[in-house]
Amino acid sequence: MGKSSVVVEQVSQELMSLLDSGKQTRPFSQRYQDFGLTEAYRVVENVRHLRAERGDKSVGRKIGFTNRAIWKSKGISAPIWNYVFDSTVIETGVGEASIDARTLPEAKIEPEVVLHLSKRPAPGMSVAEVAECIDWAAPGFEIVFSIFPNWDFAAADAAAAYGVHAALFVGEPMPIGKNLSDRIKALSTFTTCLSCDDGVTRLGSGADVLGGPLQALVYLIAELENYAGCQPLQAGELVTTGTLTEAMPIRVGQKWTASFEGIDFRPLHLSVR
Repeated sequence: MGKSSVVVEQVSQELMSLLDSGKQTRPFSQRYQDFGLTEAYRVVENVRHLRAERGDKSVGRKIGFTNRAIWKSKGISAPIWNYVFDSTVIETGVGEASIDARTLPEAKIEPEVVLHLSKRPAPGMSVAEVAECIDWAAPGFEIVFSIFPNWDFAAADAAAAYGVHAALFVGEPMPIGKNLSDRIKALSTFTTCLSCDDGVTRLGSGADVLGGPLQALVYLIAELENYAGCQPLQAGELVTTGTLTEAMPIRVGQKWTASFEGIDFRPLHLSVR
C-alpha cells in the first residue's frame, strides 16, 4: 500500500470515528503533506462504502460552496461535493421540521434547491438538456457543520469531511416537465429570504449558485469526470445545489423560515432543538 493509500485509509477511519460524535479535529491538509482534492475524493468514496456497511444508503449528492460570494473568505476557487444518505435526508413537504443540533459542531443552516433526477445525465449536456433529466425541484434546508474548529479548512478538507453535510430537509416538490422553459428561467431568477424568529434576515437568489441550480448540476456532472473512482450520477438521485444565501449559525430554540418569490416553492420552516 502506497503512502497516499495509507493516508486515505487513515482519514477515512478517522472520519467514521468522528461521525455523530460531536468532536472536532485539525484539518487533514495541515497534517498530511499534499492532501488535495484527488485524495479527498478517494476518501469520499471510501467513506461511502464504510457507511454502507453500517446501513447508510447513498441517495444523492450535495454540492458545496456554489455561492461565489463566499469563495474569497474561505480561500477556495470552486465548489466541492459529497454524498447524502437515507439517514440524512428528510422529506418534510409543507410541514414544519425540526433538528437536534446539539451534537453538530458549529452547525449552520442553508436554504437550497433540491433537484431529482428521472434520467441519468451525461457529461457535455447543456442546461436545457440537463433540465430534461429532472422531474422535479424542491426547496430545501441543508444543515452543515464543521469538524474543523472555526470553519478553518481547505477545500480538500471540506470535501473529505462529509462535504460538511449533516442533514437535508426537502420541501414540497415542483414538477419540472410542464412549461420547461419557464421552469428553467425561474430557477435562475427567483429570489429567497431566509429569516429567523430572532430577527436575522438574509437575502439570496437562484442566480447566486453558479448562475442557477441547473448550472450547478452541469458543473457537478463535469466535475465527477475529473476524479477516478467517483460514481457518475444516476436516475433516482437527489442533488442539492448549494446555499442561496449566507449560511447562518443555528442554536437551540430558533425557528427558521425560507420564503421564495418568482418560483412555485412553498415556504420552508425548521425549528432547532
